[in-house]
Amino acid sequence: MARKSNAETAANPGRLKQIALTYKMTRKADPKVGLIVAGVGIVTFGVFLAIGFLIGHPVYLGILGLLVAFLAMAIVFGRRAERAAFGQMEGQPGAAAAVLDNVGRGWTTTPAVAMNRNQDIVHRAVGKAGVVLIAEGNPNRVKTLLAAEKKKMARIMPDIPVHDFIVGTGEGEVPLKKVRTTLLKLPRVLSGAQITMTNDKLRAMGDLMSNMPVPKGPMPKGMRMPRGGKMR
Repeated sequence: MARKSNAETAANPGRLKQIALTYKMTRKADPKVGLIVAGVGIVTFGVFLAIGFLIGHPVYLGILGLLVAFLAMAIVFGRRAERAAFGQMEGQPGAAAAVLDNVGRGWTTTPAVAMNRNQDIVHRAVGKAGVVLIAEGNPNRVKTLLAAEKKKMARIMPDIPVHDFIVGTGEGEVPLKKVRTTLLKLPRVLSGAQITMTNDKLRAMGDLMSNMPVPKGPMPKGMRMPRGGKMR
């Protein structure tokens, strides 16, 4: 019991520090976050307290209102912090990979399975929906990378469904903040065994590519990367 108490005591300052850091980062993008969160808490508590006086139980409703007010403040702060984080990541190379890392259980993500010299990137996620290719970068350039990856997936595992989309704010693109929900809304068609088999096959292909012999020494002068070539 003593060890558990000491562990909880040591963890609390860490949580408070993390909350304070999150608040500072959110306030940079959303200067009114403090006033809005405080306002939500005060209004929620005031409503419950007023109802308590009306029905003759101000203490009980006051306590309940305090708990509900803290919950409402936490929800509002969490949403605004998430919105601020997405706003800061928007347009940054690799932002989609950071979102994919938090998709949840049941998904295996591999960042940057394809990339070109302009930092257009294709990430891959494998789950019950099949293989999902998520591209970020210039829409015109990244379509070439997506097409190449889809062709490779169709050749390696023709029976596995492959989905793809481009992250962005243009027509037909998926905003960064909706990447996670887009993946989770895809129809679930694979069993656990099929997911494992797909991941094993993709992992084996990755190992095969990484073990291929490459020329030693510097690249000869004047040698250029062929058009459509992919950096790995």
